[in-house]
Amino acid sequence: MIAKLAGVIDTIGETSLILDVRGVGYFIACSNRTLSTIGLKGEQATLFIETIMRAESLHLYGFKDQTEQDCFRLLTTVQGVGMRMGLALLSALSPTDIYQAIAAQDKAILTRADGVGPKLASRIVTELKDKTPKELAYTATVYPLPSSTPMVQEAVSALVNLGYRRFEAMTAVNKAQQDLGETAPLNDLIRQGLSLLSRSGT
Repeated sequence: MIAKLAGVIDTIGETSLILDVRGVGYFIACSNRTLSTIGLKGEQATLFIETIMRAESLHLYGFKDQTEQDCFRLLTTVQGVGMRMGLALLSALSPTDIYQAIAAQDKAILTRADGVGPKLASRIVTELKDKTPKELAYTATVYPLPSSTPMVQEAVSALVNLGYRRFEAMTAVNKAQQDLGETAPLNDLIRQGLSLLSRSGT
């Protein structure tokens, strides 16, 4: 099994690259995130490799670091998430974003990946909720998820528009509502949410 390859980048495509390792060209499928950071044609590169053997074919999937490979392995344990879908998720979101979305049960952010619909996103967060690395899933203070009242959703949208990730906005607004009460005005929810996000270091 091939676990790691180091060589010269021969060709970079939209979803793959060819790595020249001492005269042998390896065709390796990669996420857009890896392809955008691995380097340019003719440069040296090292990839962590996931080797998949099926019947008479051999497929190589490459990752810029161990964290991305570990996330790929975890995602592909979910029914309906194949190798291509795993790469699609890692093309749309970083491993940390994926882990945080799962921890916050935020299905919407996972649907940013091509081919991931609401049902599959729901399956991912349900099946992996207890399997994500805690040190990566919680880089900010995480509170219980907010209720889906129109005012809460409006406050969440306001924080997202200010540049915060959806899961961060959701958890902060929920905590703000707990602190201020369910009848708190929208502006107070937003202001308190911003204060909580600032204190958490987000």
